[in-house]
Amino acid sequence: MFNLDVVTNPADAKTHTKADRRGLDKEIWRLAIPAFLALVAEPLFLLADSAIVGHLGTRELAGLGVAGVVLQTIVGLCVFLAYGTTASVARRIGAGDTAGALRQGIDGLWLAVIIGVVVTVPVMVLAEPFSRAVGAGDVVAGPATTYLRIAVLGVTPLLIMLAATGVLRGLQDTKTPLVAAVVGNVLNIVLNVALVYGAGLGIAGSAIGSVIAQVLAAGLLTYVVVRAARREGAPLRPDSPGIRAAARAGVALVVRTLTLRAALLVTTYAVTHLTVGDQAVGLATHQIAFTLWTFLAFVLDAIAIAAQALTGRSLGAGDTRETRAITARMVWWGVVIGVVVGVLLAAVSPFLGALFTGDEAVRDLLVPVLIVAAVAQPIAGVVFVLDGVLIGAGDGRYLAWGGVWTLVAYVPLVALAVALGGGLVWVWVTFAFGFMGARFVVLTLRARSDRWLVTGV
Repeated sequence: MFNLDVVTNPADAKTHTKADRRGLDKEIWRLAIPAFLALVAEPLFLLADSAIVGHLGTRELAGLGVAGVVLQTIVGLCVFLAYGTTASVARRIGAGDTAGALRQGIDGLWLAVIIGVVVTVPVMVLAEPFSRAVGAGDVVAGPATTYLRIAVLGVTPLLIMLAATGVLRGLQDTKTPLVAAVVGNVLNIVLNVALVYGAGLGIAGSAIGSVIAQVLAAGLLTYVVVRAARREGAPLRPDSPGIRAAARAGVALVVRTLTLRAALLVTTYAVTHLTVGDQAVGLATHQIAFTLWTFLAFVLDAIAIAAQALTGRSLGAGDTRETRAITARMVWWGVVIGVVVGVLLAAVSPFLGALFTGDEAVRDLLVPVLIVAAVAQPIAGVVFVLDGVLIGAGDGRYLAWGGVWTLVAYVPLVALAVALGGGLVWVWVTFAFGFMGARFVVLTLRARSDRWLVTGV
């Protein structure tokens, strides 16, 4: 099905018995399953937010959507607070330096506070211009501005949650972030209902409820990290060199994230430039397909999170052979899950459209698009896992440059697909096999080399 020699040099990999593989599988899924549930919790509860605000009216729902784009962009660009912290903390754990691991984790928390404060004030002041910049017209600008001006107060807690989650993942704990995600999101729903309808605060009540829930969830995670730091004697005060080092390490991951977001924007832009007659149907179909693609990505991303933690730990312990074995096993699981998910997606593709729309044209077009997405799932499995492995190895510089070159290769391909009048299916073929295929090549070439196998702290 897949040649594991792509990522594992047999001369360098540790030989594992069936018992060894079972033990490794148990460790992978101990980390991956809670991570998956935490990843799924957020979009499910965001849907609840939309349902609550949606009953206020179309203007309010549109305003929530506009403000959400701004907030999700800010938080999305700062995902390095979780990823980078996971890798650095896991390395220290592997090296047996728990106090040092928590010291680095505290540096990540302080960096989150600094970024949050720096971002919050200008967004509050410029809430209306930001709302209009992402497409809010006169009708929607009012509710979007109201929501954004209040909700941005939750950015600092959200960034603290990212950093604290990274610390706990590095400590090989994905259960506590799951608990915090569930508790925070349940509180969010309760507070939204109480403030929007019970107190009659409208969309402002939704923003207030979200901020309160985010503060409480961030407080829970911070308490767990601070308690562990005190137990190990790690200092809690800000450490300027440590914070600067965390910021420098995050730059490459920000570039990587920007290249991924740019590729998604290019894909959406290509869909909007299909022939005029197909544009509305194409956009609607693309939105449904991409929503499903994103949901399925959570399964693979959960393994990537396990990869970050386990790779960082094994390299911190100086065991490159174990790192190779872990990588091979996680790639194997990525392929297996990709095949299973792909088969299931292909099997249900004729029926999924009815869950989202009554438009026959959209439902008909969705089937071949989902077939393309289904065939690409094993490739996505390898890509997600190796991305996690290299993040865990601290190989951010390569990931940044790999992202740039992947984007450079992808843009002409998707432009050609549109220019030749291929339609939405061909845009998805280009995305699934052009963009994801390019990422596959970039990541497997790196994984096969030894340059990322840097040991120690």
